[in-house]
Amino acid sequence: MRSGKSPQRGQRIAEQIQRDLAEMIQREIPTSRAGLVTVSGVEITPDYAHAKVYFTVLGAEPETAAKLLNDKAGYFHSLLFKRLQIHTVPALKFVHDASVEKGFEIDRLIAEAVAPGAPKPKLPPEPGDGE
Repeated sequence: MRSGKSPQRGQRIAEQIQRDLAEMIQREIPTSRAGLVTVSGVEITPDYAHAKVYFTVLGAEPETAAKLLNDKAGYFHSLLFKRLQIHTVPALKFVHDASVEKGFEIDRLIAEAVAPGAPKPKLPPEPGDGE
């Protein structure tokens, strides 16, 4: 007999929470206050008691959006409780996902480095060049 919870079940629940929250946030939080919020992922603890909800935001400061979302976390929890057919609905904590901004910054730096007229990096001499 197997004990414990299936990792696939946890993943399915996390994905369902992500879809439901994306819809709820769009409906419940005005873009004028929080910017355009996108839920980028959900991590659930093995006992389903807690979930980190990762989000990105355009048009607002991440700290402002995080505060607004975390202030509404209890409300979102109650809405999820009504939607999900599971015994334990996790407590929600919203965390800004900075990976998108980091990706844009890396793209910008690459474009800057390969732009015409950009200084070329000086490479070390190859072994055996006689130096």
